[in-house]
Amino acid sequence: MNEATTQPQRRVRIAPSILTADFGRLAEQARAAEAGGADLFHLDIMDGQFVPQLSFGTEVVAAIRAATSIPIEAHIMVQRPQEHFESLARAGARTLVFHEEADGHVLRSIEAIHALGCAAGIAISPDTPVERAEELLDAVDEVVIMLVYPGRGGQEMLAQHLDKVRRLRAALQSSSRTVTIEVDGGVKAHNIAQCAAAGVDQVVAGSAIYNPNETPQQALAALRTALAAGAR
Repeated sequence: MNEATTQPQRRVRIAPSILTADFGRLAEQARAAEAGGADLFHLDIMDGQFVPQLSFGTEVVAAIRAATSIPIEAHIMVQRPQEHFESLARAGARTLVFHEEADGHVLRSIEAIHALGCAAGIAISPDTPVERAEELLDAVDEVVIMLVYPGRGGQEMLAQHLDKVRRLRAALQSSSRTVTIEVDGGVKAHNIAQCAAAGVDQVVAGSAIYNPNETPQQALAALRTALAAGAR
């Protein structure tokens, strides 16, 4: 029996990341992904401190919200994430994901997100033990397992960290908790079924969707085809 048949089948949601989109046509690019069947958008907020790169802020979140109707989650890769929760929620993000490794008290940050009426997610980088996320399963709505080092697109997936997904899935199956497990980094058509087999609920895909070789609709169709093939 192959790995893809060892886990209960679930519909894996696909969350485009717009880092490699054409920002000169951002609304059009967002609408193309929505038309192609994207389930939500995953928007990376980077401050140049927690990670070396700068990305964008609330204006881009608001622009995506105005252009599309599907949910938005903000992946807050900044040193002091709690300073940005309220503005991102006002801009239209409905899930706020921050890093366990960032400054601040994790449980108080989760409480602050819930007080804004948003879902709270915790992300862990590759070098962070999965136990740090497992300890928070009673408090969070989502766990994001980074399969690359955060901060830049186009990296190859570190597939060994799918073991963290398997461990979290097993922990959730032995309890009544409902927590979304998402992976972020290096997801492509050739490995998305491997992610599904590990037990993810959502995958983030950036350059697999926004690239010069195909439209977002074509890319999303290819990812769905690969998921279907892996489930057989």
